Amino acid sequence: MAADERLQRLLGGEALAALRQRLRRRHERTAPGSEPSPFRLDRLTPAEHAALAALQGRPARFAPSMQVDVATIDRLLREAGVAATLRAALEALDGPIVDRLGERDAVQTRWRELVQACDHPALAAWLQAPAALGLLKRLAASEPALASRSLAQAAAVLRALPARGRTRAQLAAAVLGDAHGLDAGRAPSTLVLAVLRATSMRAAEAIDADDGEESGLSQRELWASVGVLVNELARPALVLNLPGVAAAGEPAYLSLRWLLRAPPQWQLTNPTVFVCENPNLLAIAADHLGANCAPLVCTEGMPAAAQRCLLTQLGQAGATLRYHGDFDWPGLHIGNHLMREHGAKPWRFGAADYNAALQDAPQAGRALGAGTVEASWDAALATLMHEADRAIDEEMVAASLLADLAAAG
Repeated sequence: MAADERLQRLLGGEALAALRQRLRRRHERTAPGSEPSPFRLDRLTPAEHAALAALQGRPARFAPSMQVDVATIDRLLREAGVAATLRAALEALDGPIVDRLGERDAVQTRWRELVQACDHPALAAWLQAPAALGLLKRLAASEPALASRSLAQAAAVLRALPARGRTRAQLAAAVLGDAHGLDAGRAPSTLVLAVLRATSMRAAEAIDADDGEESGLSQRELWASVGVLVNELARPALVLNLPGVAAAGEPAYLSLRWLLRAPPQWQLTNPTVFVCENPNLLAIAADHLGANCAPLVCTEGMPAAAQRCLLTQLGQAGATLRYHGDFDWPGLHIGNHLMREHGAKPWRFGAADYNAALQDAPQAGRALGAGTVEASWDAALATLMHEADRAIDEEMVAASLLADLAAAG
């Protein structure tokens, strides 16, 4: 009987097709020239057990599992003149066995080469982060060619920054040839934002030790930090008596578009710029002090892109920022952000000031609620607030704040 006929009798046929596939999968995970270590196969049919027993020269008494020793099978097949190895027998029956191990190594090598080929310093630095390669693979559906294209596009965009007041769509059209190429969720946009966020986090040390808040920026704020406009008219900055802005004594709104497209040369005759949290306080200052009020900026809660941009510009112009907010946990959180990101100093915003406010209005205020935020500028403030369990809004201490604004103005 010819070798191929004996091989068909030993391992061929539809009844043993599933067994052959299981054996092939073992060889797919083994480098060519090597043989799989002994392993156990479970859930065998009687026909599969009989075939494995015959291949290994074992008794045919049925059991649902069997230890498979490939070295023994290879030897017996050679001695019988049926095939050189089990691998050769399986390939003769069902075609070549794919080298999955080699394929995987080749793909990993391709990804390594792709990362090493990145020549943009910030992008290359970001790619060294543990999660970076995983994000890149997800964006490219695990296709190195797509990943290479996305990296090249992201590098081109990063080289075009800062953009000095261009819209995101304009930047995308100019650099990528597609006005929507940097829309949210697109691979180049996601990669550029990841690099900008990593750069921002390294510059700010990423985590504020006092309140545990990550120094993360929204997408709009990240784009704004490099001069790119996204929703540039949303949440403008509310100001009073900044030089060259509106009529003296009248509140004005400054859009991110205006701040980035025509950055003002802030000529500050008064180096102190006061910063408040609530627009009501700025309105009170405008009503009571008008043109005699010191320069005042309102964050309207946590600063958004326009407020961050303005505060950065004022700091670069030499302004000393003095912040006051609500005596509650969000107010302290905003304070931590302004002290950390913009070098602000507290403005009647310490433990002594909180205690004075409680003495002036012992029945006023609302309950603070659960949670605690430590104030980076005054270690005693959060403890005192927690013990008193009273929130003091800015409007409740407006008189003392107006006095400061009048004196400085």
